[in-house]
Amino acid sequence: MKRLIVIKGAGDIATGIACRLFRSGFPIIMTELAQPTVIRRTVAFAQAIFSGQVIVENVVAVNTSMENSLEVVKQGQIPVVVDPQSSITNVLKPWGIVDAILAKKNLGTQITDAPAVVGIGPGFTAGLDVHAVVESMRGHDLGRVIIEGEALPDTGIPGEIGGYTRERILRAPCQGVFKGISRIGDYVVAGEIVAHVNKEPVIAEISGILRGLIQDGLTVKAGMKIGDIDARCVQQHCFSISDKARAIGGGVLEALMQLELEKKM
Repeated sequence: MKRLIVIKGAGDIATGIACRLFRSGFPIIMTELAQPTVIRRTVAFAQAIFSGQVIVENVVAVNTSMENSLEVVKQGQIPVVVDPQSSITNVLKPWGIVDAILAKKNLGTQITDAPAVVGIGPGFTAGLDVHAVVESMRGHDLGRVIIEGEALPDTGIPGEIGGYTRERILRAPCQGVFKGISRIGDYVVAGEIVAHVNKEPVIAEISGILRGLIQDGLTVKAGMKIGDIDARCVQQHCFSISDKARAIGGGVLEALMQLELEKKM
């Protein structure tokens, strides 16, 4: 299939990338874990693993098998395949691979995996293990295409949204099974219990709209990121692709087009 792109990961950033490329005419296949711990589930195609189908801004993604993935593409939809190792790339030989796992390190992507290989954020070196890197850190360079070198290093500090960084993140108080009380899109106040891990409460540090929360029933580790509160209090933000995902998606599109032009010269 001409210009087939495999996107590793199907979280909210990967979904923003997928929507940008899909609308630009690229056929897309996404790979994910069997139990993805995605925070912004309302705008993440990874949620198709649990629900079967997800629609984000009129783009449809469905959970399917590797064997049926190309048929789903032909139907004008995006297949999401449970394939942690992205072994589908060895079978289908896509033109492009986008590593959007956002692990802050390279989990195995190589520059020889496809004619066009793009890595998102830190952990990749353009010209060494990928053809291009797209900057993922919020700020002046967000979405910038890097043809030589690396993205900015991970600071360990969440990006500032609505005046807050670390305070907006909900983390698991212990290891155990997650169960939400509030829902994505709800307004919560500082001090409110929004979820439990086993019987331990997850308490909001700030007031705002609950922008993200992981899937009920998942087993989490102590300190793991499990939710996100947005002090800007715009509920619609919970159900649309973020500015960050759109910027990175634009960078990926630029990188792929640039690589395609270079290979034609």
